[in-house]
Amino acid sequence: MPKYLFTAYFEQMVLKKRPYLRKEWCIRIVERPVRSEPQESNRYRFWGEIEELEGRYLRVITLADKVTIHNAFPDRRFKP
Repeated sequence: MPKYLFTAYFEQMVLKKRPYLRKEWCIRIVERPVRSEPQESNRYRFWGEIEELEGRYLRVITLADKVTIHNAFPDRRFKP
């Protein structure tokens, strides 16, 4: 199992702006996404449902290595 890392941006900005987010949710989504796809700038998008957020879908963005988590947010437009 890979060891997950978090960018300074995630630690300092994302968690500050969205204090309800949990790192373990992000890791769970990267490991078992409903969908994933490459994104521009050598990043990857992963989506997954979070029961603890009333079943909303969370989008998690990683760097190219797919183990460094850079951003995460509820994605209201995502349709499984």
